[in-house]
Amino acid sequence: MIRDLVLRHVEGELASGRLRVGDRLPGERALGTQLGISRASVREGIRVLEAMGVIRTAVGSGPDAGAVVVADTSAGITSALRLHLASNTLPVADLVRTRLLLEGWAVREAARRRDEPMLDTAQALLDEMDDVDAVEQFLRLDAEFHVTLSRAAGNTVVAAIMTSLRGAIHDYVRAAAPGDWAPTARRLRRQHRNVLAAVRAGDGDRAARLVERHIEGFYRARST
Repeated sequence: MIRDLVLRHVEGELASGRLRVGDRLPGERALGTQLGISRASVREGIRVLEAMGVIRTAVGSGPDAGAVVVADTSAGITSALRLHLASNTLPVADLVRTRLLLEGWAVREAARRRDEPMLDTAQALLDEMDDVDAVEQFLRLDAEFHVTLSRAAGNTVVAAIMTSLRGAIHDYVRAAAPGDWAPTARRLRRQHRNVLAAVRAGDGDRAARLVERHIEGFYRARST
């Protein structure tokens, strides 16, 4: 498709270093002239890049106007996963298994880096979770906790995929939350703290077993 010319052009500019995060793309007219395509095709390509999390656009004439390169690595993956989940082409059970693989690896790696500052962030999230009763807010903090543990492993690709997975299955998790939420919240808090304690103790194998049991237990309870 003609819009793919815009995607390939931006990819090439990024790969060559001529375009970096924070840089602004040329205007639609200039980019269309450069690529030999219409402004409508340029606009369509820009919309795709924005959906992929590569750029951010803003209207107007100020310093923030136009298309600017950003680094929202999880946005495009999250959107794709949500769409495929909605179309039933990606079973939730398979995404859960993927979480097990990624999070088991992540906490093992985090346990090897137990002085990682991200673990202090994870602790702060658990402390904040203690004061939360609302399901929606609790689940938001829960997702941030798991993503933070994956970031503590030091692998940006795993962290981006984890962020996307959590974003994609949020609606499913929210719908699966039981009406009697308080006992579930207490159990999840306890499990979270046990996982983090194992990571801080440098016991990666125990942390992996605990986080896998934690994930499997939630989904198993919701499927019965």
